[in-house]
Amino acid sequence: MRVTPLLAAGLGLAGLIAGAPAASPASSASRTPPAPASLTPSGSSTPSAASPSAPSSTPDWGPCPAAQRELVEAGAECARVTVPLDYADPGGRTIRIAISRIEAKDRANRRGILLSNPGGPGGPGLASTLGLRQTMKDVADRYDLIGFDPRFLGGSTPVSCGPAGPADPPRETTTPRRDFEDTVRRARDTARRCFAHGDNAALLPHATTRNVARDMDAIRAALGEDRLSYYGVSYGADLGAVYTQMFPHRADRVILDSSTDPDATQYELFRRAGKPLEEGLDAWAEWTARHADTYGLGTTGPEVRAAVQRLLDRAERRPVAIGGTRLGAPLIRLFLRQFVQHQEYDPALAATVRTLVDAAAGEPVEPNPELAAILHLLNSPDLADSFTGGAIFMCGDRGWPAGGWPEEPRTYWKNIVRSRATQPVFGPLVNDMTAPCAFWESTPREPATRIDNRVPVLMLQARHDNNVPYDGALALHRKLKGSRLVTAEIRAHGVYGRGAEGKTPVPCADRAVNDYLRDGTLPAADLTCGTEEKTG
Repeated sequence: MRVTPLLAAGLGLAGLIAGAPAASPASSASRTPPAPASLTPSGSSTPSAASPSAPSSTPDWGPCPAAQRELVEAGAECARVTVPLDYADPGGRTIRIAISRIEAKDRANRRGILLSNPGGPGGPGLASTLGLRQTMKDVADRYDLIGFDPRFLGGSTPVSCGPAGPADPPRETTTPRRDFEDTVRRARDTARRCFAHGDNAALLPHATTRNVARDMDAIRAALGEDRLSYYGVSYGADLGAVYTQMFPHRADRVILDSSTDPDATQYELFRRAGKPLEEGLDAWAEWTARHADTYGLGTTGPEVRAAVQRLLDRAERRPVAIGGTRLGAPLIRLFLRQFVQHQEYDPALAATVRTLVDAAAGEPVEPNPELAAILHLLNSPDLADSFTGGAIFMCGDRGWPAGGWPEEPRTYWKNIVRSRATQPVFGPLVNDMTAPCAFWESTPREPATRIDNRVPVLMLQARHDNNVPYDGALALHRKLKGSRLVTAEIRAHGVYGRGAEGKTPVPCADRAVNDYLRDGTLPAADLTCGTEEKTG
């Protein structure tokens, strides 16, 4: 369900990569659909008939693309839905949204349609809902499972940025300030390339979460359904909350997994992750100390933390040469962040730190498998694609669930310097210019979405989530006055369906979701899935 099994960042792995020095070489269809809800002048939505000029289409179902192997093997069918580029101009230019469908098997108890979003922002989702079937069990048979690629991603009128120039030459020495200036330069260049490429200047102003929510409602209308059910994780949870605000009477059974504070900007959300990330590293350090015979990083938590700090201090002066690349401190911090999200990754993080410590000391070592996988990802086209998607939505929105980035580079540098006193490992990462939004050329056309409704919603959150901290979920919970919150006492990002991803499941959370999808019953009160389900 997360964008990648190991490296899910929720708020955008690709956006983080963009703000860090790259690793440089060392050497059924016949039904007549109701119209989508129309926009009121204020930009909110009401479930009324659309303007006669608004595009509408009945999906012409056919085989899914061969590249979507999972969907093909599952017997899914695919189509495209035509929607306005600009919902304020419904008779104007249109784009096409790629959708997939696996029809409900239990027709006698069919509930309706279930859409999902896997997070990011920037993650394509054509096969996303398919991935829920294993955990949904028999409940999956009651829904038409609908996947979709958000606008401008995957098969939905995709956009790309112009090609970057040649990679920087190898750098044997550096400084934190030089790394930061490289970040600013790359961010400025990325924004320039994105808007200069193709027709992007006309498209990118319409890359907003509110428009994705409208596209979801257009999918609902095209499928002839009065309401839609939904599962979203991380950014997908924030998208689901926006949908409940814009289309409250169209929301059926909505599950939001690992969400954020709706009153915070994206940059604020990144910065707030610093403290829980440091706490997660403390927990990992204690675990690693208990396995000192294996990893040799220290026999106490503080000793292990000191080994990590020495590694970073050295990499801030001389990037670590390993596996044909040189890794500076910003990338090492990024690797630490990805691994520390899940308790199940504690051994992988310990092995990676051990390998990097040895490489920094000049020992002839090869990347451990987990580090090798990350290094491979850094050079893959998939990462470049996900970066484009992450950037266009993080920068295209104003305020929550994206946007709100300071325009002055000195603001980021000042925050980096200040953070080191209390967040020495992750402060320089979460306070950095992690996306090119300071130089983005489009101006948001709508205000941020303000969440305040009573739509019944089931929320899930790991108490020790250090990607989107628990306090943020509590803030959204208070805004969603009809919601119930299921808290999992684990360190993780994403709660539902962990077993399907090879992680330790949280059975009581999975049951709560399935019960809600089966019969519409929310828990009578907020509940906690206890420590007996902790891992690590």
